[in-house]
Amino acid sequence: MKVLFSNPPWWEGQEGTPPRRYWRAGVRAGSRWPFTLLVAASPDRFKPGGYLPYPFFMGYATTYLQRATEADVHFRDSIALRESYDRYFANVASERYDFIFIESATPSWHNDRQVIDELARRSPATKIVVTGPITSTKAEGILANHPVYACIRGEYEKGCVRVVNGESGIIDHDLLTKDEMNAAPFPYYDHVVARRYWDCNPRGQRRPQAQVWSSRGCPYKCIFCVWPATMTGNDPDGKGRRMVRQYTPEYVEAFLTELVERYHYKSVYFDDDTFNLGDRHVLAMCEVMTRVGLPWACMCRADTIKLETWTVMRDSGCVGVKIGFESGNQHVVDDIVNKRLDLERGAEVVHELNRLGMSVHGTFTYGLPGETKEQMLDTKRFIERLPFDSVQESGAAEIEGTPLHTLRQQGRLEKYQGARLDEDYAVMADGSKKGDRMRAELGR
Repeated sequence: MKVLFSNPPWWEGQEGTPPRRYWRAGVRAGSRWPFTLLVAASPDRFKPGGYLPYPFFMGYATTYLQRATEADVHFRDSIALRESYDRYFANVASERYDFIFIESATPSWHNDRQVIDELARRSPATKIVVTGPITSTKAEGILANHPVYACIRGEYEKGCVRVVNGESGIIDHDLLTKDEMNAAPFPYYDHVVARRYWDCNPRGQRRPQAQVWSSRGCPYKCIFCVWPATMTGNDPDGKGRRMVRQYTPEYVEAFLTELVERYHYKSVYFDDDTFNLGDRHVLAMCEVMTRVGLPWACMCRADTIKLETWTVMRDSGCVGVKIGFESGNQHVVDDIVNKRLDLERGAEVVHELNRLGMSVHGTFTYGLPGETKEQMLDTKRFIERLPFDSVQESGAAEIEGTPLHTLRQQGRLEKYQGARLDEDYAVMADGSKKGDRMRAELGR
């Protein structure tokens, strides 16, 4: 039996004027909020540079299925290959896969459903399986309207084994336990693209960069956040329990040692939903990174560890952090996003990290339901008064399975009292395109 885990091409065409015309391409698996961006590369012509995330769920599922079954398992990240649709379809036709697993979400679904239909036309004997956030609410429709054998909800290691062993239809959330997660094989890194994955923020990292997880999940319930609501949990309205599972220091150290030895990475980026959930985990990871001996960075909150722990992170090689603020207005943070972050405490942490010589990348979101223009300008003023090294200003993307998507279906949400669907709220799934629109409206 031959199986492919596929992150298919996603191209939207060229933009700009000659002689420097860029392609707009998408990033999908590996990104919490799939979106499109301008890239210097073109179909079948890869060029380094720009944001390119490692497809975590797909990488872990590849090795998990290989260990659990006798299948011949393959991995193809067409986004990292920057391959054309023609080249992609030619490979599928020549390899004659029995199963193809494709991870999808709202922003890429228009592209992905066309890929699926074309795959079925060219390889009618292949069973196509859809995974990812799109299945949280659209599984029934996908099965009814497309040539799809099964839809898996949530992280899909166990689900892909069930499908290969004969199950079809909707495979509901079947997550790894913490013990199963730490006993699982390391995720697959394809030698052709392993050194291409890159995120330049926070500043101070070096190429090639290893993108890894030290945990899965986040207990916080930001209205737009995708993976904790759809992949590592099932909480579309923000009222359920969100599970966090952390990898052991032994697992992380063994994994990083193998990765660095094989691919000679020069920095490590922990792309957890929230890396610093508690001092114990952070201090254990600091010990690991001291032994690994590479500069590293991570995704954090400002309020989940002691102030002195940031110093330990710096001393173990941490060069910078991403911190999610979402807004510079406390009402928006509390009552619309439901992040429950004290912005003044967050500001103190930014100053402390600046004093320690660590870079800080702040992430902010515009166009939330019920957010006013003046509140968005509060965010601009908040950014301007703090010593950020870089910032991300994106639009609030509405993606299947999140509370933001549920809000539009139900009209209101108990846990998001300030969120409302007024005439100023723009429904868009691509946060990059919405961010461009919001910034234009703000005149910045």
